[in-house]
Amino acid sequence: MNFTFADRETGTRWQLATQLQMGMSMETRRREFLTTLSVGLLGTRLAGAQTGSGGAPHPPVRKVKTSTLFKSPEGYPNAITATADGLWIGEQKTDNACLVDWKGKLLKTVKTESKNTSGMGVGGGYIWMGANTAPNGIFQTDMSSKTIAHRQIPLGGGGCHGVEYVDGKLWIAALRLRGILRVDAKTWEPEFLIPYNVPRAHGVAWDGKGAIWMVTGNEQGAGLIKYEAETGRTLETVQFSESDPDPHGLAWHDGALYSCDAGIHPGWVENKSPTHGYVFRIELL
Repeated sequence: MNFTFADRETGTRWQLATQLQMGMSMETRRREFLTTLSVGLLGTRLAGAQTGSGGAPHPPVRKVKTSTLFKSPEGYPNAITATADGLWIGEQKTDNACLVDWKGKLLKTVKTESKNTSGMGVGGGYIWMGANTAPNGIFQTDMSSKTIAHRQIPLGGGGCHGVEYVDGKLWIAALRLRGILRVDAKTWEPEFLIPYNVPRAHGVAWDGKGAIWMVTGNEQGAGLIKYEAETGRTLETVQFSESDPDPHGLAWHDGALYSCDAGIHPGWVENKSPTHGYVFRIELL
């Protein structure tokens, strides 16, 4: 099986024969893959230094205007995704998936076995919840709250902070891999990785035009990164102000980005943010 990863600065796509033979243990496969991946990324950096290219130009940094809309049904929204039926919200404490209309009215609640949900996708007739604590992995749940499957993130397992379903594929912000991993939802084979180097990575959203957005955070505060999905190239970045809500989940709907303020943030007192529990709209300036 071939696996591709992207250099986020140059958009270069590297293809690896990951040699996932049945006789190899998962840990052996993971070590072999990560070793090859590290060598490949190092080779990319060295090649750029030797040619004196200096890398690609820094992408533009944009500001945002945020507008709070409504509170989630349970008050701890840590994941969201948009569908034709409305906005799905993954609640962090109960791990319920709640469907609401665009005014916040609760339409449906699906119970899941996820734990500390941090990312969700909806598609193919199922809800895909990302568990960020043990047992970790992705929980596939049908609309009647029946668990169909529970799988670990390929090539390392661990937690995740973002999930998006697009045309039979899952885009997973995988913490151990430090990248957005594209996985085939049926075969569970990893296909493509966009590495990231930010301290905090959270929700991801597909814009319908070939780009993936991801919630980020660093010493300057919260932000967003927009990646070209085909190559992994960084297209632009976004910086939130201190007065903006604290973004966790991320969704794209009708040409606009939406996020949610979970009320829980590592290192913070619970509900420290004044907009905790709210879904909000993001306008790029």
